[in-house]
Amino acid sequence: MTRIRPFQALRYDTAKVSLGNVIVPPYDVIAAADREGFYARDPHNAIRLELTRRVEDEAQADYADVRRTLEAWTRSGVLVRDPRPAFYALRQSFTGPDGKAHVRDGFFGLLHLEDYARRGVRPHERTLAGPKADRLKMLRATRANLSIVFLLHEDREEELLRRLAPALAAEPLASARDEAGATHRLARIDDPAQIESLRAFFEPRPLVIADGHHRYETALAYRDEQRAAHPDAGEDAPWEWILAYFANAFAPGSLLLPIHRLILRGAPPSDREWSERLPGWRCENVALRSAEELPALLASQLAPLRDQHAFAADDASGRLRVFSKPHAAGESVGDLSVRVIHREVIEGVFGLDEGAVRGGAIDYPKSALQTALDLRAGRGSVALYLNPLVPEDVFRVTAAGEVLPQKSTFFYPKLPTGLVFRVFEEDA
Repeated sequence: MTRIRPFQALRYDTAKVSLGNVIVPPYDVIAAADREGFYARDPHNAIRLELTRRVEDEAQADYADVRRTLEAWTRSGVLVRDPRPAFYALRQSFTGPDGKAHVRDGFFGLLHLEDYARRGVRPHERTLAGPKADRLKMLRATRANLSIVFLLHEDREEELLRRLAPALAAEPLASARDEAGATHRLARIDDPAQIESLRAFFEPRPLVIADGHHRYETALAYRDEQRAAHPDAGEDAPWEWILAYFANAFAPGSLLLPIHRLILRGAPPSDREWSERLPGWRCENVALRSAEELPALLASQLAPLRDQHAFAADDASGRLRVFSKPHAAGESVGDLSVRVIHREVIEGVFGLDEGAVRGGAIDYPKSALQTALDLRAGRGSVALYLNPLVPEDVFRVTAAGEVLPQKSTFFYPKLPTGLVFRVFEEDA
């Protein structure tokens, strides 16, 4: 059973700050070289609640300064607590990599933490110990959820949108435009009937973590610490809940984009080597005169092969090789194209096993065009362009208790930090 509840958000006072200047991308996608720019953008930029100014300072950080900053901004009125518990609807309007306008609707609320074994909240990827240890230090110091766990549900009839419509049609509580040009409109949902409607809608629905696996698992670890220290606190204790964003994976504005592979080690295979090492695969050669032609070629040549195992190989030679192979009868639920490509292409063609991959033999770029440009500038030997997964893949694999291969999914756009915060002491 999925349990959600409203909360009293801590939010920026937009009379004192420009919201677009203080929201930031999730901490785990901010490049080290970009930290200083966000720090300099505004003295109240949300990066100060998420990351040290220098990467090398993280190991020794205890994040007590983040707690002091949070308290100082609250005392000065830069951050204000909303007067009553609410859910917060969010409409994001953005231009996708395809150049088309999109809208994604969802909302913020608190989610009752559940162990993965209960199958109500399902991960789609594995986590690393280092980031979880760092975020646990942050959670202990701040006793607050400062960034968001992004969760997906299955709603093919778009029932959630109908329930959010009254709030999204009203005057926004706050709005901002981020550095990528996306606009974010926040609306409060505090009508008891609407709150109960959202609770009832989610109760029978499992959730899949799109982004925030480390944050979710850190919250579980912190919850267990607090349960041991406060055994009589009960299931409504603040550490039993986490700040989350909920969106429909099957809505048109919920974009699931591919992550490509750039082979960094080894020479490009010859035609003969491709043929010998990929028996059973069909290959079509397409002229690729410049990197700028690539997106259109992928749309016309690779995208129609989504119902097969398929990828396109680019070695900057002027030819794009488009490989495809029908799914085999009896393939397992987890035998996704990305997994087949790692097994039969990255390992089978290039000889790169898991150890080599972990050692940095390949890169995982998100932009096909930028990858093609980088390749022609001398970075890497072969680019492998992939089709995106579809929501059915994610829900099918996670329902079976499996996880996706590393770097399989890119949920777009990312959810900015700074629209809402949640401090544990304010749950009372």
